[in-house]
Amino acid sequence: MADSDMLAAAFEEHRDHLRAVAYRLLGSMTDAEDAVQDTWLRLSGADTSEVENLGGWLTTVVARVSLNLLRSRRYRHEEPVGDSWPGAAEAAARAGPAAGPTGAGPAARAGDPEGEAVLADSVGLALLVVLDTLTPAERLAFVLHDMFAMPFTEVAAVLGRSADATRQLASRARRRVRGSPSPDRAADLARQREVAAAFLAAARGGDLSALVALLDSDVTLTADAVAVPSGRPARLRGADLVARGAVLSSGRAGDSRLALVNGTVGIVFAPAGRLQVVLALTVGAQRRITAIDVIADPGQLRRLRLALLPG
Repeated sequence: MADSDMLAAAFEEHRDHLRAVAYRLLGSMTDAEDAVQDTWLRLSGADTSEVENLGGWLTTVVARVSLNLLRSRRYRHEEPVGDSWPGAAEAAARAGPAAGPTGAGPAARAGDPEGEAVLADSVGLALLVVLDTLTPAERLAFVLHDMFAMPFTEVAAVLGRSADATRQLASRARRRVRGSPSPDRAADLARQREVAAAFLAAARGGDLSALVALLDSDVTLTADAVAVPSGRPARLRGADLVARGAVLSSGRAGDSRLALVNGTVGIVFAPAGRLQVVLALTVGAQRRITAIDVIADPGQLRRLRLALLPG
């Protein structure tokens, strides 16, 4: 076997773990895959003859790549759009310290049904929301140390800070994560997801009665000028009227997906990965939708924090 083949094989042993680290750091599977690919390119061009722990070396590289992406995203006020939740990556992220950089291989393998099932877990949704509120440095310190058991000295080297400063970053992040998600918040996200999934399924099937049942009798729908053919903002009120509007738009439902929209569950229409419309939903305690905000203005879409969900 050629040296390049051996290097590629060694990299593949760590791919799932690297994807898990990058996903937790970036909250975007698309960005995570880009970070892993960049890590491979750096490995293929580096002299690793004196590297004793390839897993640790690769984890450090993917963390630095991810940190640069996080900082760049903040400077440009961009958020990931058009990506989906991972399977093996999420399973690896949940595997705990065994997935750390000192491990002998990846923490989880693709195609694990149990790993796939955790994607719908409400605590996972809530944690993603909380991680998105951290600064890049806080997120990196918390994820690498608390989720992947990387020593603070190694995390500090990635951040270019002292070990004590890195401990403080992780401590601040830990307090915010422990403060939220609360059980109520996790349950609320689970309720939102259940209702949004049912609404999307009913819209896809053009099921008027099912749509009406999911809507509060006094529900309001507001749409910006770009979302309305007339070019003027619109407002609908009442379950029957809003449900009929959803049936008329059922053609879009097939290309629509559930997503986190600024920390709550909504629906996005992004054919071929090109974001066009977002439905921000408000779900009441009675498991009915009380408000729908239809957003299609490009400027508003760019300011939204989005991450696609399974379902």
